[in-house]
Amino acid sequence: MKNSFKNYAVCKDSPKWNNAISRLTPIETKSSDIRTPFDRDYTRIIHSNAYRRLKHKTQVFFSPENDHICTRSEHVTHVESISYTISSYLGLNTELTKAIATAHDLGHSPFGHSGEKILSKISKRDLGIKFWHEKNGLDFVDYIELLEGHDGYKKNLNLTYGVRDGIISHCGEINENSLRPREEFIDLNNYLKPNQYAPYTWEACVVKIADKISYIGRDIEDAITLGIIDDHLQELYDLLNYNSSEKLNNSTIINHLVCDLCENSSYEKGLCFSENALNLMNKIKDFNYKHIYFSRRTLTSIKYFELVINEIYDILKQCYDKENTLNNILKLGKFYPKLSCGFYSFLENYCDIPNREELKLRNRIIFNISDEQDFSKAIISYISGMTDNFAMEMYNEIIRF
Repeated sequence: MKNSFKNYAVCKDSPKWNNAISRLTPIETKSSDIRTPFDRDYTRIIHSNAYRRLKHKTQVFFSPENDHICTRSEHVTHVESISYTISSYLGLNTELTKAIATAHDLGHSPFGHSGEKILSKISKRDLGIKFWHEKNGLDFVDYIELLEGHDGYKKNLNLTYGVRDGIISHCGEINENSLRPREEFIDLNNYLKPNQYAPYTWEACVVKIADKISYIGRDIEDAITLGIIDDHLQELYDLLNYNSSEKLNNSTIINHLVCDLCENSSYEKGLCFSENALNLMNKIKDFNYKHIYFSRRTLTSIKYFELVINEIYDILKQCYDKENTLNNILKLGKFYPKLSCGFYSFLENYCDIPNREELKLRNRIIFNISDEQDFSKAIISYISGMTDNFAMEMYNEIIRF
């Protein structure tokens, strides 16, 4: 029902407002600034390097020659569009959903979920913890991404709690038919696994659902465009009870699910679909896993991803030698100049080095590279930020003479 959540939106009258707009440290403000806290977050996000790199990161289909196949950047835009439609209709804060949706996948590794699984295997082996892109996204906006201030110094993004919570809480792998926010204002570093807690705001709940609506619809459209599911189209038509004489595309699926969600959600019931729509969405998801995500055509490239990521990691990890580590990275430049220079420059931003003032760095120091586990974390963080293209370029530098 239209505006049915208006009284529960994160606004200045909301009991969650002060918590939602709080930041880890005070932010520089100007008396002339006309932006809201969440609007400021949005502009900080779209000016970050992690956001720029999304255009060269895999969504589902690796390195498509067709320019119209979805990349991670387009997926983020789709989620923002869907979450805006839902939040606007329900009367929620669209500036908050816009910022969360735009930032929600900043922690994704190269090569999509396959790359995430490879990095997670490395992380569990060497650090004893799982790598997951929602947590990595929070780490990126809290510690990795830097913006140059008016004083010329580079500082952390320092986003609001409401946006940071939406990033780490956005896991779209949900099957329950009622989503509502938690009341607790928790330390987000207490997250140990995806989907451990419900989001803090209704707006973040909207993005969580919009993420799922977005990918199940667009992935089918891309698979049709690429001819991957040609042999299964009748199965899909039967599943959707769809007239095959009409065009099946992303908007067909999204429109049905968005309208159903808006019609069936209420404060009492939470954000929910009708039983028919939920069953349909889960059937579409099963279809996608069977014929798209786990298809031989899609899985063939995983061995290549493993080669690329593991080789980059192993080459950098062999540089570790306590206090000699930085020198070893520089020596690596004899054979791998771009990898050596890139990783060294990355580390300069986050380690306690003598020339931080010269480099105009006023961000948090997060790595002690004399510690082996910290050094491993730094490598994983560096690789996770790479685009597909850059990771392949580094691998090619490693293997060529």
